[in-house]
Amino acid sequence: MSRRPVLRRCVACRELLDRQQLWRVIRLAEGGIGLDQGMGRSAYLCPSQVCLDEAKRRKRLQRALRCQVADSIVETLERRLTSGADLASEAR
Repeated sequence: MSRRPVLRRCVACRELLDRQQLWRVIRLAEGGIGLDQGMGRSAYLCPSQVCLDEAKRRKRLQRALRCQVADSIVETLERRLTSGADLASEAR
């Protein structure tokens, strides 16, 4: 019996994808913002430069989480994106 994938919508491009393919940004219940783990209100984002730029430009993460998202969180996501590209080029 196969399990159906759990789908989530990217806040930038609005595309439905399996949640394992997306980055999860969380407004933690105890306060603050977290990435990938924790309990609280979540927003999902495609791991692409286009979606990251769109989310930053239109403040999509702030709107989805209903709080301010620090620039350090966006910078961390950008670093993940560039390090992921570096790993992909090394694998070739």
